[in-house]
Amino acid sequence: PPPLPPPPPAGPRARADDLEAAQECYAQRVADLLACGHRVVGLGGGHEIAYASFAGLARHLSRHERLPRIGILNFDAHFDLRHAERASSGTPFRQIAELCQASDWPFAYCCLGISRLSNTAALFDQAQRLGVRYLLDRQLQPWNLERSEAFLDGFLQSVDHLYLTVCLDVLPAAQAPGVSAPSAHGVEMPVVEHLVRRAKASGKLRLADIAELNPQLDSDQRTARIAARLVDSLVN
Repeated sequence: PPPLPPPPPAGPRARADDLEAAQECYAQRVADLLACGHRVVGLGGGHEIAYASFAGLARHLSRHERLPRIGILNFDAHFDLRHAERASSGTPFRQIAELCQASDWPFAYCCLGISRLSNTAALFDQAQRLGVRYLLDRQLQPWNLERSEAFLDGFLQSVDHLYLTVCLDVLPAAQAPGVSAPSAHGVEMPVVEHLVRRAKASGKLRLADIAELNPQLDSDQRTARIAARLVDSLVN
């Protein structure tokens, strides 16, 4: 690929706590990397990178397509559709929904691993209003894998481009302790990895993230090793 241009300046708005400015810088970097033909995998940190990743992918695709059909596949215990005055790791997919509405694009969001006890009734209502497709953590079990595959395949068939993001708190706490909200139930790593590989095999994957890793909370680097294994599944 051609050499990558230098990153854009952060600008006068950028401060240590200015998440929106950081997201804008990140989004432009993603768009530049994609334009140069690179395969992009984002690493977090908080899941607030999801909005920046999607914005960068949308910016890149809109140069070539008037109405790109981008599907968002999120492995997560949480919808992350919260309303708040400021952006946070709990707001990225609500921000994406607003971006899609402003651009008159479809909001195609599929979330696998939702914990019923970790999301409020208001968030489930919001997900229904926005047409979010989801499976609960207790539905994503090895004995139910065929149904999960069919659910995922149906979503993949409805989109042209895929943005895949994994929030590590989707995994059981014993497998991924290094997250801000360890899961009491979660989805086992073999199921997550299998579905990640299936999504990649669709040929529609354009961008991926692994998010919500906090090394200070990790134990024996278990979460980091899980994250590294998932990155390997995405790129090899």
